[in-house]
Amino acid sequence: MIEQHSITGLVLAGGLATRMGRVDKAMLPLHGQSLLQHIVQRLAPQVGLLAINVNTPTEQYAALGLPLWPDDLADHCGPLAGLQSGLRRAATPYVLSVPCDTPMLPPDLVQRLAAGLEAAGADLAIAVTEEVDAGGQRLRRRHPVFCLVGTSALPQLDAYLASGERKVSAWHGPLRVAEVLFENELAFRNINTPEQLAALEAEGLSVDSAQAMLAGAVAPVAEVEQLPVQQALGRILASDIISPISVPAHDNSAMDGYALHGADLAGGGSVSLQVADTILAGRPGTVAIVPGQCARIMTGAVMPTGCDSVLPQELVRQADDGRIVFDAAAIRPGANRRFKGEDLMAGQPALLAGKLLGPAELGLVASLGIASVPVRRRLRVAFFSTGDELRSLGEALTPGAIYDSNRYTLLGMLERLGCELLDMGIVRDHPDALEAALRQACAQADVIITSGGVSSGAADFTREVLARLGQVAFWQLNMRPGRPMAFGTIGTDGHQALLLGLPGNPVAVMSTFYFLARPTLLRMMGADPAATALPRLRVPAQAAIRKKRGRTEFQRGIVSIDGDGRQQVSVTGAQGSGILRSMSEANCMIVLPEAQGNVAAGELVDIVLFHGLT
Repeated sequence: MIEQHSITGLVLAGGLATRMGRVDKAMLPLHGQSLLQHIVQRLAPQVGLLAINVNTPTEQYAALGLPLWPDDLADHCGPLAGLQSGLRRAATPYVLSVPCDTPMLPPDLVQRLAAGLEAAGADLAIAVTEEVDAGGQRLRRRHPVFCLVGTSALPQLDAYLASGERKVSAWHGPLRVAEVLFENELAFRNINTPEQLAALEAEGLSVDSAQAMLAGAVAPVAEVEQLPVQQALGRILASDIISPISVPAHDNSAMDGYALHGADLAGGGSVSLQVADTILAGRPGTVAIVPGQCARIMTGAVMPTGCDSVLPQELVRQADDGRIVFDAAAIRPGANRRFKGEDLMAGQPALLAGKLLGPAELGLVASLGIASVPVRRRLRVAFFSTGDELRSLGEALTPGAIYDSNRYTLLGMLERLGCELLDMGIVRDHPDALEAALRQACAQADVIITSGGVSSGAADFTREVLARLGQVAFWQLNMRPGRPMAFGTIGTDGHQALLLGLPGNPVAVMSTFYFLARPTLLRMMGADPAATALPRLRVPAQAAIRKKRGRTEFQRGIVSIDGDGRQQVSVTGAQGSGILRSMSEANCMIVLPEAQGNVAAGELVDIVLFHGLT
């Protein structure tokens, strides 16, 4: 198996970008950051090391903190010169090359290429996709720049370039090539012209890219509080908890029975021992137990000196006149004895910073005799809904008006996270009202969450207001429901806050919150980044599910048990983003990635259970 740490990712950014007017293509902006940053965010988690092939490095490249490897050949000899540079410099046995102008590259690119290379026993693996031509025929298209290759292939590449050849599709010569099929051809789309870049900008940011951008843009709140253990439920640990004691503090018995010397079992057959003492939990024995003797002992009681085994009381054949009789074969020497520090040794970390403190963690801390813990302060979140049509509970509905449900949905989701909340109510659809609300929220909160006002029809004045107060990294996501979503920062009067502009449709509010806002807030709360994503399960679809390839979809689902006792999932019915009742009926979200097309009955799909969320 090719391990991730044995692969160096190489982004090829050494070209001339002639079709882009010879600008530095890798640094062109897309959804608030450069093309190169998008690629780094998608590729870095897939490889052990990451480097950039670039011939004219600037401060923007240096700011990424990655190795910058120029071509060894002069005169810009194309992507093969970059690959040659990477194969020469890589300290790993494999190199994975990608171009700098494909910001949608698959999140499982390396995993699948590595599997294909190994399965075929090949020297290199390249990505291929299938496309349908004008006549309806399916044709394979090779993407040879997306290449996983062993460094042992360097002599072949050196010889090919020395001959004056430059074709990326032909350099491998006699080497064995594995072609790995990827279903989503859009993931390999190159950005070669300004028009293509503008079209991609209009499509919206992929969910994977948005998640990576959000993760890289936030840091935990700095302030720390010391709280009594009984008040720390649901808080995030700010520093490691080091155990002051060993757990257990002594060798002890794992069950009720008789503590004895393992040497007394050596003779086999029937064993008879004198019961010399009775030892209770919390009351160590006072009698020395010598060979030929044993002690009645209770679960958790300290083992007497010299004894190394515990005979469960139910295995005793006879017990009278202060003696017990049992078969030596009933236990092994050392059985049913818990060693000092078996769970935790003094001086070892019991809990690591970033841990969400639940009931089990509070119990663990208390078992160490620790009365208070350092936790991050609560994250302050201001939230409001926008729209002239919205009414608060208790107000009469006029024609065309609706009750504001999103604020109460957000209230519930934010309270479950343990945030400190500032409910700012409903803000009118007017620039002055929006600006005043944002300024007030920025002065009091770490994060501002809005609902509504970010769709294409409503966002015009919103963009103007945000341009005055801060900057927005993206406005649209390539997902359903939840396409209109804004992310940026607001700054006013010396204060700065993160802005998360969620859609106005109720279901879209919940999907964008769970899969984008929630992990972002947890990171700001100081949670371990590895624990911020919602856990997923793989469950077969009960029936076919319609899905458009090229965007991420979150469909409401119901997990049930079939006649054979196995789990299955079905959609709740109509998947409109305004059908809030379907979220109450559902018990999970079905996660269908960009590359996924229609789902067949019985096909496995990812789900996220709502238990503990809704």
